Amino acid sequence: MTVWIEIDLCNGCRRCLRACPYDAIEIKDKKAHILERCTSCGTCIEVCKEKAIKSDIKPREIPDFSDRKGVWVFAEQRDGTIHPVTFELLGKAQELADELNQDVSALLLGYNVSSIVEELFKYGADRVFLADDPLLKNYRTISFTNVIEGLINEYKPNIFLLGATHIGRDLAPRISRRVGTGLTADCTELSIDPDEGILLQTRPAFGGNVMATIACRYSRPQMATVRPGVMEARISPKKGHVIEVPVSFDENQIRSRILEVVKAEKKGVDLGSAKVIVAGGRGVGSQDGFKKIEELASILNGEVAGTRVAVEEGWIPQERQIGQTGQTVKPELYIACGISGAIQHRAGMMNSRYIIAINKDPSAPIFQVADWGIVGDLHEIVPEMIEQLKE
Repeated sequence: MTVWIEIDLCNGCRRCLRACPYDAIEIKDKKAHILERCTSCGTCIEVCKEKAIKSDIKPREIPDFSDRKGVWVFAEQRDGTIHPVTFELLGKAQELADELNQDVSALLLGYNVSSIVEELFKYGADRVFLADDPLLKNYRTISFTNVIEGLINEYKPNIFLLGATHIGRDLAPRISRRVGTGLTADCTELSIDPDEGILLQTRPAFGGNVMATIACRYSRPQMATVRPGVMEARISPKKGHVIEVPVSFDENQIRSRILEVVKAEKKGVDLGSAKVIVAGGRGVGSQDGFKKIEELASILNGEVAGTRVAVEEGWIPQERQIGQTGQTVKPELYIACGISGAIQHRAGMMNSRYIIAINKDPSAPIFQVADWGIVGDLHEIVPEMIEQLKE
């Protein structure tokens, strides 16, 4: 595929230069020239009013996906306990399915897990595909992929969602490769395009500096992983039905063996379950500055957290970092102290129910997502809040 310039038609208007996202065009002798870094994305062709940019790229035809129905959720479980992200995904799946007038299905794989099926119906599943077999007792990539690949090929879902957990991040790309579809990882928002009826998948991109919305037009199912704590779980009991899935392979077809399961001692803090979080950023200034943050959190029976800068400076441990490279949280109350609100941090806390922001800069991005904003020095405001709360 090639993109080139018809020099006689080019008037050097520079529209293509400004539009190219890859800096793959230069103006030389008042004419545009395509550079080697061109990816043939076609953006320049769309903006050229003189029709001077040509290409041999043929437009792709969107296949007929009218036979693709249903929103599927991978029901991750460990030792018979369903991971909370499953319930969050079922809540979002109901919203997506309602817009598409389709149903919600959960995929439950394991051994002796039939007793937890009702939990999936409680959170909105219309049906559950249950694969209950000794070969699925412990998670192994190949065994789980084999089962899910067969289900996708037989039942042809429209959308398939997985949690961005250790298991989900390992399983999702293997499945997408097997069934020949795309995968959007670590989504923070999912919605249905009202015109095309396709899944719009939003995630941080370019190091978290922008939020990209991705659409999968040419393959199915539309697959995405979602970080825990981003979506809202909701109880919506249904009288669904179970489809039992037979396992049609044996141990010899699985390339890995589980020799021993060692449960590591859980370390760190689970900010995802905290109801109140008081977080500090660069504006806190020092480790001593965090003492007031800790005191405020203690009075509110909350947890202390911070931004990546606070972690890199050694003011708080890495396990308390919130953001794209830290934890995703959804507390009832989030107090951001001295946090500018870079998109990387907002991606981890913007779904908090109430957000209070304290910052000296009135134009700080954190105020765009805050329910209440206090413009001022946190070293004066936080001690005053502590005194008021003590009274």
